[in-house]
Amino acid sequence: MVLNFPDISPEIFSIDIGSFSFALRWYALAYITGIIIAWRIAVAAVRRPALWPKNNPPMTPEQVESFLTWAILGIILGGRLGYVLFYKPAYYFANPAEIPILWEGGMSFHGGFLGVVIAGLLFCWKNKIPVFSAADMIAISVAPGLMLGRIANFINAELWGRPSDLPWAVVFPGQLAQDCPGVTGLCARHPSQLYEAALEGLLLGILMLFLAWRKGWLKIPGQLTGVFIAGYGAARFVVEFFRQADPQFISPDNPMGYIIQIGSFGLSMGQLLSLPMFLAGLAFVYYARRRVDQPDATQPQ
Repeated sequence: MVLNFPDISPEIFSIDIGSFSFALRWYALAYITGIIIAWRIAVAAVRRPALWPKNNPPMTPEQVESFLTWAILGIILGGRLGYVLFYKPAYYFANPAEIPILWEGGMSFHGGFLGVVIAGLLFCWKNKIPVFSAADMIAISVAPGLMLGRIANFINAELWGRPSDLPWAVVFPGQLAQDCPGVTGLCARHPSQLYEAALEGLLLGILMLFLAWRKGWLKIPGQLTGVFIAGYGAARFVVEFFRQADPQFISPDNPMGYIIQIGSFGLSMGQLLSLPMFLAGLAFVYYARRRVDQPDATQPQ
């Protein structure tokens, strides 16, 4: 027994008046809501000086609002360019006019992450803000947006999982029996978008807020940035075992869409991008804890 995909339209509503047409999609709403939640978490954190090293938040609430514009540009430009370069370079180099068409989908978390990093570094340099503490402020804020984005991926019936006959496997629209070799009956797949929403968004978000508010981990600049990077990398690496590879990587000789393959074991593009994140996150935590006076810095306030 498997589950049928729920009857949810990717569009919340649409307006057509003559030649004017506008549609609000769940994917766009997820981005907007995620950014607003991240902003409110960041503002709440900087309004509690006791959470920060020497009781000194990295930004004022007004600076958080100013940074929001920089972060949005980093997310959009980095996310889109990351998708173009990491996943479909040949197609978009042949069709460059389609690169700005964001509303048809195609965003990369890894690219968006790099975009926010660059935006954050430039903003901190311009405003003489401590980089590591600012990075921690961002790190504790973004998980809800990741969760909402993955839920929107599910509603859009995109980025689905590998074929499965588990009881919670979902028959996504447009799937034919021949699309799932080895699975009898309907072509059902892992709802890997929801796996990611649970791991990257809900669980990682709860962990980040718990460490920040209850364990005093913001007292060590850069520590929670490392936890987020390692946590996301680990979560994404695991989910990739259940997620269908992008079609441009799949061929008759490589049905699993591996980028690197040794015997029956292989790594997908998502895993190849996530493994360095996991290792870099662990190194970041180690470096952050080594560079401070640990007995004093780790004392929760």
